[in-house]
Amino acid sequence: MAFETKTTVLGSPQYYQLASTAKRYTLRDNGFTETNGGNFQLIRPLQATPQSKEGFQLKITVAKDIKTFKMSVTTANGLKAVNLFKDPKHEMLREKFTFLMDGFIDRGLFEEVTK
Repeated sequence: MAFETKTTVLGSPQYYQLASTAKRYTLRDNGFTETNGGNFQLIRPLQATPQSKEGFQLKITVAKDIKTFKMSVTTANGLKAVNLFKDPKHEMLREKFTFLMDGFIDRGLFEEVTK
């Protein structure tokens, strides 16, 4: 998956872009860690109990120039993208994803955009 200016997770109708207020320290303050390549990555579990090694996880990687990013919801091992919006039994996970993204928007990291 390539870095893009606007993106979304598989199946979601809502697109996001990085906010102009997003900075290196803002990313770190919100749980992103710097990778060896200089990018910033966040991996956040979406299951009901954070200690569980099962379930899905939200992966967001922001390029080191803080202009492009990619994001996906994956299986617990991070190898396969998952569509949370296809199956009705994933309602709680969709709500948690939306809650996380709304928090990032409130903190000035992302903005909701139209496709």
